[in-house]
Amino acid sequence: MDVQKKYIVITGGAGGIGQACAQVFKDQPIILTDYSQDQVDKAVESLLKDGFDVSGVSCDITDKKDIDKLAKFVSEKGALKALIHTAGVSGTVKDLKRVFTIDLIATELLVDAFYELAEKDSVAVLLSSMMAHAVPANPEYDEALINPQATESFDIVSKFVDGSSDTMYNFAKRGVHLLTQKNASKWGGKGARIVTVSPGVIETPMALKAAAEHPERMEKIKQATPLKRNGQPEDVAGVVHFLTTDAASFITGTDILVDGGVIQNIKKMG
Repeated sequence: MDVQKKYIVITGGAGGIGQACAQVFKDQPIILTDYSQDQVDKAVESLLKDGFDVSGVSCDITDKKDIDKLAKFVSEKGALKALIHTAGVSGTVKDLKRVFTIDLIATELLVDAFYELAEKDSVAVLLSSMMAHAVPANPEYDEALINPQATESFDIVSKFVDGSSDTMYNFAKRGVHLLTQKNASKWGGKGARIVTVSPGVIETPMALKAAAEHPERMEKIKQATPLKRNGQPEDVAGVVHFLTTDAASFITGTDILVDGGVIQNIKKMG
C-alpha cells in the first residue's frame, strides 16, 4: 500500500454532480462508487481516457456490508483525503421509506464507516439540499432525524410529511445537516472535518426529470432566484473542491448553500 496516496472517494460518482466533482480533482487519486457496477465502469473508463488517476467499485449505500466493502477497498489503496457523498434520490421516487433510507440512513452508515478511515485533515462533504432549510427546527422530528437508524424514527418523521415523498426528501436532507452537527466534535477529535453543501436547482438528469414533472414550479423558482438562472453541476463541484482544501481548514460542522440565493424567496412563497 502506498500510504502517501490520499484518495478522494465520490459516492454517486456516475451521476451529474458526482461526475462534475470528479472533474475538479484531476490532480488527485479518485475512487468512484455508485449503485451499478456497469455505470461505475463507464464513468471510470471515461475519466481514465482523460488522464485521471481513478478506480471504482459499486456499492449499495443502504447495505452496511456493502459500505464496509467500500471502506475496505479504500483503506487497502491508501489514506482518505475526502469522502464526497453525492448519492441520493429525489422525491420523484414516490416512496417515503426509500427516500428516508437512501438519503438519510445511508448517509449515517457512510459517515460512521468513513470515520474509521478519517485522519488529520480528512474531510467528509455531504450533499444536502436547499430544501433542508425549508424545514423548521422541531424537537420531536429532529430527535428522529438525528438518530435515523432508531426503529421508530421513520414512523415519527412520516407523521409530519403528509404522505409526500418530496416533503420526506426535505426532512431527510435536514437530517443530513443535523448528522453533520452531531459528528463535528467526533471528527474534530481526529483533526478531521465534516460539512454539508446544499445545492439549489442544479441542472442534472435527476433535476431535469423533476422539472419535467413540475414545469410551472421550476420556472417560478428560476424567476425567484436572485441570479435568474439554475445552477450547473460545476457550481457545486467548485465549492466541494474548495471544502477539501487547506483554504477551508477551519470550516466544519456547518452547511454551505449553493442555491443562487433562492431559498429565502421560496420560504416566502410558502
